[in-house]
Formats: sequence, C-alpha cells, structure tokens
Amino acid sequence: MNMAIFCSKCGTQVIEGAKFCSKCGATIEGTKPMSPSSPEMIQQHQNIQTSPTSGLWYQDYYKIRKKVVTIGQKYWIEDQNNNLLGFCKQKILKLKEDIRIYTDENLSQELFCIKQQQILDAFGNFAVLDSTSGTLLGSIKREWLSSVFTKDTWEIYNPTNQLIGKIEEKSAGRALARKYMPGGGLLPEQMTLELNGVAVADINQSFKIIGDIWETHCHQVPPDFDRRVLLGTMLLMGLIERRHK
Repeated sequence: MNMAIFCSKCGTQVIEGAKFCSKCGATIEGTKPMSPSSPEMIQQHQNIQTSPTSGLWYQDYYKIRKKVVTIGQKYWIEDQNNNLLGFCKQKILKLKEDIRIYTDENLSQELFCIKQQQILDAFGNFAVLDSTSGTLLGSIKREWLSSVFTKDTWEIYNPTNQLIGKIEEKSAGRALARKYMPGGGLLPEQMTLELNGVAVADINQSFKIIGDIWETHCHQVPPDFDRRVLLGTMLLMGLIERRHK
C-alpha cells in the first residue's frame, strides 16, 4: 500500500510528484513517506492545531513587486526577507481574468488562483481558491462606483459569500488628487484592510514611475484569515486597477 507523503515542515499532505508544499512553500524533495497514524505525523498535526499562524499564508508582512522591464504583467510575492513566495503572469486577451500564482517563474507548482466570475471587471466578482484542494478561500468584488469617482474600494467576502470587510483608500482627498489632478496618477496609494469594521492591515504602494511595489503589514488580522485573499486583492490592484487610471 502506498503511503501518503506529508510536508516535514508543516504536516500538510502533498500531491505525488510535487516539489513544494502548497501551504508553507517548503521544498519536499527527499521527504520520506509517512503514515497519517505514525507518531511523527500525529505530533506534527498537534503542533499545527496549536499554532495556526505558522503557515506561509498567515504571516504579517508581504511584498508584491512588478519587474520594471518585462513583457506582459509579471508579479512576484515576497516575504520580509525578500524570499520568493509566489509568482504570477497575467494572460492577455481574456474576457475573464484567470490569474494563477505559482511557486516560481518555472511555474513548477500552482499555489492558488483568482478566477473572475463575470465578464466586465468593473462589476467583477473574483473567487480566490486553493489550487491543490480547489477550496474557496474567499472572494473579492470591486466597488465600481466609489472606485471610479472617489476612493478605490474592494469588498471582501468569506467562503459562504458573507461580506466581512473591505480594502479602501485611507484618504478621500488623496484619492481625488490621484484621479483628477495632472500627474496625480504618480501618487502612490495608501489603503487599509478592514474586517468586521476594524482596521487590521495597512497596504502601501511605493512611488515608482514604472512598475509596482505593494507592501502590506498585518497588525490585527485574525489568525484564521487566509492572507491569499488579501494578496489576491493586491494583485488585482496591479493587474486590473491600473486600466482605470
């Protein structure tokens, strides 16, 4: 009987032939197969249950960077030590966005994806899914009226389609200046993630004439909130929001 293979770092079961863990990103080459009932796996799962914030997608800092000179739109997700966590390349000429995030530029393993539910992105609802299990992590919807005329705003929904928060520009004055003043588009965006009415993270864009750099600091994000929903919104800001500037 073939034994399942589990990540030696976080204990997540990995698919056969995978090079990286889909949860924590650890290299799994050389990881020995272990039975789910083995003492080692029981201990790992106990550790995971008592430490829910230890995974790759539960950290408190992320950076999304766009290369200055590149063909197409390519983005890299990095941690606070500039370690690569994910890479995505936007496909062109698609009626619906289907954004895939991989472990690296070789597209070795898909980590999560963002799928547009409608054709018009101005009204679009975007589902964020774990690529290994197909589990819906949450969804994102652009609040088009506010985003077009005042502050860029994205609504955040949980997996049961309940509105739980939003990502919105901090200052209406700064937002209006970016949209309507000559050269205002060069002003970097400053945004806040609110969950259940509480500001839990800051999202700041660095000033760049070419390219994009976004950084987020999670200071009160709930431990069970998967940051891939947050990162998905940040990617959409770069990949889609720029069309409306």
